Amino acid sequence: MGFEGQTWWVTGASSGIGAALATDLGARGARVVLSGRDEARLAAVAAQIDADTITLPFEVRDHAAMLAATEQAIEWSGAVDGFIANAGVSQRSRATETDIGVYRDVIEIDLVSQIAAVQALLPHFTGRDSGKLVFISSIAGKVGTPMRTAYSAAKFGLAGYADALRAELSQTGITVHVIYPGSVATNVSRNALTGDGSARGRSDRAIEGGIPATTAAATILDAIADGQREVIVAEGVEAALGEMRRTPDALFDQLADAVARGYMEKMEADS
Repeated sequence: MGFEGQTWWVTGASSGIGAALATDLGARGARVVLSGRDEARLAAVAAQIDADTITLPFEVRDHAAMLAATEQAIEWSGAVDGFIANAGVSQRSRATETDIGVYRDVIEIDLVSQIAAVQALLPHFTGRDSGKLVFISSIAGKVGTPMRTAYSAAKFGLAGYADALRAELSQTGITVHVIYPGSVATNVSRNALTGDGSARGRSDRAIEGGIPATTAAATILDAIADGQREVIVAEGVEAALGEMRRTPDALFDQLADAVARGYMEKMEADS
């Protein structure tokens, strides 16, 4: 299944993987909704997309602004067919040197705000019995990674929410896809928070030599079109680590079968 004629909403679309996904979606014939904090950068990305676009800037922790953007995104073309929860911030600091406020900020941005955005869209998707939900996690959301305790906690949590949501929605026309990128050549390391909450301000060799964002975006969209529920986008050691922790499709199928046999109804009846 392709993307022609569909409307896709990408958060964190002003740069990196988000911008590359938005651009590639437009090239594949989709209408694209772009969200992020920086209106000017969103407009610059939108100007490069050869498709109908709308920019809906908001800060992900501003719940009221997110709800307003959700209404606008749906009204713009009458429906949202796919949503990519990509907004986020990374972290680079030892746990012993990381302020608890950094944990709160990273988890609020990378986990709670992403859940809130999906929860706001769920009534629209379930009302249509259709849609694709895509969560950008990380290899650090598969394997706890040193210097990224806050980031790993948030990305593990995002994957857990997505996996549970997939099972709940398995008897509907809504699909859930979790993406696990490794090192992709973006500003993720430069923008990462340090132990005191300040921006790191520099990249690292792994990221600088990582997969081009355009290549990662193409891999992600091809996998979504192919119906893959879990997508590892990495090379070398990172790819090997991700594959070691890959969830077997049989487990996803077993959870879906439990839901089909009334697991949720039985749980509700027992409460």
